[in-house]
Amino acid sequence: MAERWICRSDSVLERGLAFRFVVQQGGRERNAIVIRIADHVYGYINECAHVPIELDYNLGDVFDLTREYLICSTHGAYYNPRNGLCLGGPCTGRRLQPLAVVEHDDAIWQIEENQV
Repeated sequence: MAERWICRSDSVLERGLAFRFVVQQGGRERNAIVIRIADHVYGYINECAHVPIELDYNLGDVFDLTREYLICSTHGAYYNPRNGLCLGGPCTGRRLQPLAVVEHDDAIWQIEENQV
């Protein structure tokens, strides 16, 4: 497995705007986000589990007004930011697609599996 640099650690603030980036998955580019909760980073493909459109209407704005949940700005589906589980809305019980991310050396990295 290899690590791919996403951004500097200070680019992702606690319950702030998500950092948007692009990943290669299944032979195509996919939009992704990384967020910070309780000083831990989480990465997801930036697509609602209901209909595959980006969560954020305003770039990076994926938290609800309470800053407790991720929310789809189009459908109103809301998600647990720690595991991507949809807690309410049109896709209750489904999940955002997670991405393996780690933080070290003042940066956030995506863990990529080696392609054979």
